[in-house]
Amino acid sequence: MSVIETIEQLEAIYGFPNDASTVKVAARVTPPYRVLIEQSPFAALATCGPEGLDCSPRGDLAGFVRIHDEKTLMMPDRRGNNRCDSLRNIVRDPRVALLFLIPGAGSTLRVNGRAHVSAEPNLLATFKMDGKTPRTVIVMTVEEMYFQCARAIVRADLWNPDRRVDPKILPTPGQILAEMSEGAVGGEQYDREWPDRARRTMW
Repeated sequence: MSVIETIEQLEAIYGFPNDASTVKVAARVTPPYRVLIEQSPFAALATCGPEGLDCSPRGDLAGFVRIHDEKTLMMPDRRGNNRCDSLRNIVRDPRVALLFLIPGAGSTLRVNGRAHVSAEPNLLATFKMDGKTPRTVIVMTVEEMYFQCARAIVRADLWNPDRRVDPKILPTPGQILAEMSEGAVGGEQYDREWPDRARRTMW
């Protein structure tokens, strides 16, 4: 197996990016990138910490990542599993990245920068949904952002409804939990109660 160990080896294989790959990079939220953020209901949040890397799915109503100004994004931390992997990492290492997806669109938006976690009550109140405020808000300073071309989405045929996987062939969360805990957690009851629990605890 041939292992690539230097940048020079990589460049010998791939060459260098063309103008379309470099001129699109911005150090702020430009008007076109604002539209992409405001239309996105989903983003993957990447963080790093002493234990390693983490990538967490984040979703809400379109525009859930608020553009405070051209250098600042704000994202509420909605209810979840309380593992706080992303938040633990940000507290110790501020480097973060976001990958925005827009249903039906080929292009994605990548944002790199630094973040901190805020529990300011007045800020939390501005993110109230269904009468509930998030416990914290991730405040991100943008260092660079750029759109990613559609090749990955096209190759995956991601938005084609005919390519959707039948959930019945996938293991359920209850089944996975039961297997991992030798039956102590999860099971059919967990799956049966999940829809109502999700409805009551969405925000």
